[in-house]
Amino acid sequence: MEKIIELNGIDINSFLGPQDQNIKLIEDAFASKIIVRDNRIKVLGKKDNVQLSLTAIDSITSALNTKGSLTRKDVSSLLNIISRGDIDFNKNLDYQIMFGSKGAICARTKGQKDYYNIVKRNDVTFSIGPAGTGKTFMAVAFAVSALTSKEVDRIVLCRPAVEAGENLGFLPGDLKEKVDPYLAPFYDSLGEMISISKYKPLIADKVIEIIPLAFMRGRTLNNAFMILDEAQNATKTQMKMFLTRLGNNSKAIITGDTTQIDLPNNVKSGLVEVIDLLKNIDGIGFAHLTSKDVVRHKLVREIIDAYEAES
Repeated sequence: MEKIIELNGIDINSFLGPQDQNIKLIEDAFASKIIVRDNRIKVLGKKDNVQLSLTAIDSITSALNTKGSLTRKDVSSLLNIISRGDIDFNKNLDYQIMFGSKGAICARTKGQKDYYNIVKRNDVTFSIGPAGTGKTFMAVAFAVSALTSKEVDRIVLCRPAVEAGENLGFLPGDLKEKVDPYLAPFYDSLGEMISISKYKPLIADKVIEIIPLAFMRGRTLNNAFMILDEAQNATKTQMKMFLTRLGNNSKAIITGDTTQIDLPNNVKSGLVEVIDLLKNIDGIGFAHLTSKDVVRHKLVREIIDAYEAES
């Protein structure tokens, strides 16, 4: 059996270890052959051994993201745990986006796999579906992977602060204190992928920006990965403004749920409009997720289905 994966979101030299010692330890432990070309890893061997080797790769990269570095003893201990069967191979690494602090981040459902393929093929992707389908989480993972792989120089994450009408002056505190409650989902997602000690300096240096949508006006973003979350609450003007910020060598993902629009009744959602307006443009893709793609608590899918049945 042969399996090829890409190690995105991880320093390849840290993964290999001194003189490729980690690769040699995996090969010896699971009677496999591992070939490394840049960030592409080819694993060859019997099916069970290949799967164990992939589990080892996942475990090592996860531990690296948590600890920052691993000794030979650390890696040997991980391999012993896997050999005992205490870690199961249950990740779909064919659709691996990156390795986060808790292991491989992969597309898990059919809809998520379609989403994965659409992002890979297009510079602008619209991901539309109900809560719990991984729209935002996967978007942030794609952005972090692109940043760590040096495909882009920065990440810009934004969402409309509809509840405050984007008129934030009346709220107490400085700008960060005013907007953080609306941007918390981004911080939550980043925390699953990068340790706080690593992403706080990136935010301080504006390598990662987390801002309200209104603060995107007037900018041109080159070599950037842009994400607009909760896009169903962006007006037509705001949607056009966001999309036209796209600069050279940049990508964008726009996520939203057209069943949860919080705009006033007389204001049309820019996300609803853009589905028909941009559907035939090359380089722009649309991923449509459903309740079947929910990856939260099992009851979330049933709740969404119940509300859809009522409407």
